[in-house]
Amino acid sequence: LKERTEDLKRERQLAEDLLHQMLPKSVAKQLRKCQKVEAENYDQVTIFFSDIVGFTSIAASCTPLQVVEMLNNLYVCFDSRIESYDVYKVETIGDAYMVVSGLPERNGTKHADEIAKMSLDLVAAVRQVVIPHMPMGRLQLRAGMHTGPCVAGVVGYKMPRYCLFGDTVNTASRMESTSLPQKIHISSATYDALLSDDAYEIEPRGEIEVKGKGKMKTYWLLGNKNYSVQN
Repeated sequence: LKERTEDLKRERQLAEDLLHQMLPKSVAKQLRKCQKVEAENYDQVTIFFSDIVGFTSIAASCTPLQVVEMLNNLYVCFDSRIESYDVYKVETIGDAYMVVSGLPERNGTKHADEIAKMSLDLVAAVRQVVIPHMPMGRLQLRAGMHTGPCVAGVVGYKMPRYCLFGDTVNTASRMESTSLPQKIHISSATYDALLSDDAYEIEPRGEIEVKGKGKMKTYWLLGNKNYSVQN
């Protein structure tokens, strides 16, 4: 009986660990108690989006299994890196990678700094990811960041997902889609949030036309003066 109890404990812990990788711990706890998870408003968060440059043509040149292996290599690399920062991985959609800081646990004014350090790390790390069917090729990342308010909540009953809503999400996605290879494109809101400690090398990009937003003044995040990217 003691052995069976220990086995049951281990199985339960494995199930909980898996659940916590899919949903925030606070949300998972409420769902286990069959409680309704209320959507929550956050005044300030920083959202990061990235995707792979030329992913469509890369995917067209290989088999579906090779695509899965390539993306798995990439996400295993990224997932291990982001554990060093106060961030929450929201989801991956194909080759897109979405991360946020400032929720579900609020962290004051640290969210922009945490995402900025993480994004510099990921842009450096992607160069090490091997494309299994193209050993001489290297992946390139296109990244974008934006800071602002958003709402977060659980959507769905089967396979429930923790999702973010609001214009901040859309703008962060636009920063990524208008970025360039191996560049981190940031909005003026994120630029203002990073100015507080004068730790970053930032270069103005100027005004660009952003779909659905009109003209926006944006910047390139180049590096951190006090932070050595771990390659």
